[in-house]
Amino acid sequence: MLCRAACFSNQPEKFQQVFSRGRWQRLSALCQLHPRIVTQDMLAHELPKLAQVEVIFSSWGMFPLSERQLDRLPKLKAVFYAAGATEYFSAPFLSRGITVVGAWRANAVSVAEFCLAQILLACKGYFRNHRDYRAPAVFDDLSMRHQAPGAYGERVALLGAGAIAQTLTGLLAPFELEVIGVPSRAARRRVSLEQAFETAFVVSNHLPNRPDNIGVLDGALFRRMRPGAVFINTGRGLQVNEPELIEIFSQRPDLTALLDVTKPEPPAAGSPLYQLPNIQLSSHIAGALNHETQRLADCVLEEFCRWLQGEPLCHQVMG
Repeated sequence: MLCRAACFSNQPEKFQQVFSRGRWQRLSALCQLHPRIVTQDMLAHELPKLAQVEVIFSSWGMFPLSERQLDRLPKLKAVFYAAGATEYFSAPFLSRGITVVGAWRANAVSVAEFCLAQILLACKGYFRNHRDYRAPAVFDDLSMRHQAPGAYGERVALLGAGAIAQTLTGLLAPFELEVIGVPSRAARRRVSLEQAFETAFVVSNHLPNRPDNIGVLDGALFRRMRPGAVFINTGRGLQVNEPELIEIFSQRPDLTALLDVTKPEPPAAGSPLYQLPNIQLSSHIAGALNHETQRLADCVLEEFCRWLQGEPLCHQVMG
């Protein structure tokens, strides 16, 4: 008999996108699915019908469950989460011995691919060249004084040692670049943050989302950056001291910042982040986007098949 499962999400349309193009049909064939996606608003009404559910599938829009609500799910054995961070909802499940599987490594692929493209273009000086090339008269001058080192033998610093930095390191391996990793904890660092900002032409932030990393990327570090260097942030906006970044980048037009995340998000109207020509914003698009989100569904479906067979899991969240 197929195990009973339900899908939980406050964003049903997003869930359907993640499990589109055949993923929903595959999921339906693997288990006996509850007929509707359960939102937080309908949970109280649906709970009496979910007493036999053994597995929850979710993605963006997963909501925390209270201890009382979990008491109403006595058969629950596992949660398969087709998205990234699980910290905000996983603790009550883990404390009851319920398996939680996340697709953070699958989401890391999209971020790493985004950063790979930016790093290669940054080494070529593309972003500065693009903003300076605004008239035919500057063509010869830009060609003669183009100071970017190029993507050969240059140093790139990756801050953090999680899934994104690891995936990005692998993607950069075929290129003739010197990639240095800066672990998130000072005790493990062979290269300090100061050395990374002083010596790398591109610095890409992938620090974990922890309280001790709030504001750690400050003006003192940005002031150390090499002429023409590039800072990439796909980590967390809170990890950057934005007033100090704005101050330094106002004084150093040679520098470039590529910010996919900010705090607040979006920046307030009138923020210099919109106005400084050497700061380029993107609207938090580095993570899995549109068709890329289906990679996350594939990840949890593969894990679910392993779980059904009693095989070791590859993406289990540890308490």
